[in-house]
Amino acid sequence: MRRTMATWTAAVAMLAATAWAQAAEKIDFASLKQGLAAQKLVLVDVREADEFAAGHVPGAINLPLSRLKVGDVPKPATERVVVMCRSGNRSARAVAALAAAGRDDVIDYAGSYLDWTAKGGPVVTGP
Repeated sequence: MRRTMATWTAAVAMLAATAWAQAAEKIDFASLKQGLAAQKLVLVDVREADEFAAGHVPGAINLPLSRLKVGDVPKPATERVVVMCRSGNRSARAVAALAAAGRDDVIDYAGSYLDWTAKGGPVVTGP
């Protein structure tokens, strides 16, 4: 019974996060590139440090999802915060967690790093 209840609770939580992530504001490649160039966006990459070091968008801040604390995510006065990962899964979870903590200035780059590189976005290596 306890296992069934735990499984059910986990499933409900996952469905709620998935539903919120689907409803969350999203940004596309062109809008992200333009917003970064105009310095109107802060980009947070939630991939692990080794993934980030292997290649990331110039100017991105690395805050791995595995250790993400809401207070670590910048809260700029005028810019919006965009969250990205490798493929969009971790960024959706990060955005859902930030929204649940009351952050309404966060946007999901659902295409994430794979989309960025596929469309020729600039990449740098190192920490």
